[in-house]
Amino acid sequence: MKKNKLFSILSLLVIMSALFLAACSQGAEEETENESKDSAASETRTYASEEGDIEIPANPERVAVMAATYPGNFLELGVTPVAITDWSAKSKFLGDQLKGAEVIAPDDYETLLEVAPDLIITYTGDENMAKYKEIAPTIGLTYEKYDYIEQHLEIGKILGKEEEAQGWVDEWNAKAEEAKKKVQEAIGTDVTATVVETFGKDTYVYGQNWGRGTEVIYQALGIKAPEKVEAEAFGPGYKAISAEAIPEYAGDYIFVGEGANVSSSTFMETDLWKNIPAVQEGNVIKFDSDSFYFNDPISIEKELEFIVDALTEKAAQ
Repeated sequence: MKKNKLFSILSLLVIMSALFLAACSQGAEEETENESKDSAASETRTYASEEGDIEIPANPERVAVMAATYPGNFLELGVTPVAITDWSAKSKFLGDQLKGAEVIAPDDYETLLEVAPDLIITYTGDENMAKYKEIAPTIGLTYEKYDYIEQHLEIGKILGKEEEAQGWVDEWNAKAEEAKKKVQEAIGTDVTATVVETFGKDTYVYGQNWGRGTEVIYQALGIKAPEKVEAEAFGPGYKAISAEAIPEYAGDYIFVGEGANVSSSTFMETDLWKNIPAVQEGNVIKFDSDSFYFNDPISIEKELEFIVDALTEKAAQ
């Protein structure tokens, strides 16, 4: 009996020792893993910003995009912003994918601090930039400096995802080339198009790189702009005109922006508008300004689909 009892005690001690060693090993592994994660999170790299070199997280994960134009670029590259402006939230192309992002007013620094971004993106010259820099490393991008392709590649650099960004560009170029052939077969190669939108008290025509589908129409599909639009709007990006002057800028097809951000399209009720050849021929295409405002990869692909369908359908009528 004594031997059996002694054997049982020794067996129990062996089991307890094994369990203790296993727990210690697991704890050490977890501690090493946590240290590795903390180390990765604290790693930085140098990004050559427009203001000069800046230290940013090596792999930004909590990005606050306070420039309305860029959230879709981050989404395409696998990073959902933790904070955005209300403009981005209104887009039908981006809205569902941005539901997890906090909608923050540009000067709501307290809420921005609460979401704890590890990187903030805004426009160059943003009056809030100094405050942003107190919260997290902040990069300003000049909208006019980049076309929509360069814009995506630059954001790829910021995220350390240059290959992924270039991959989208390559796929897009192939897709756009196919779409261009389809449109040219439907409407020809000599037609012109104009993009018109009323914002505030003014009516605008837009150049080739200012959202509203212009990148798709003029660049991807290669549709020409009327000479007056090209001469006056392509350089600055847009041109404010009077409603009475619209016929001077009207192309064979007219794209008209409508939506919450558009103040009025009453010019479409005038006889002057109704007498424009494109209007009389039914070549007016209305688009959702809240969504077409953007020229990120996600938005631009949706715009391409919409515009190709609209043009080919009208050509078939």
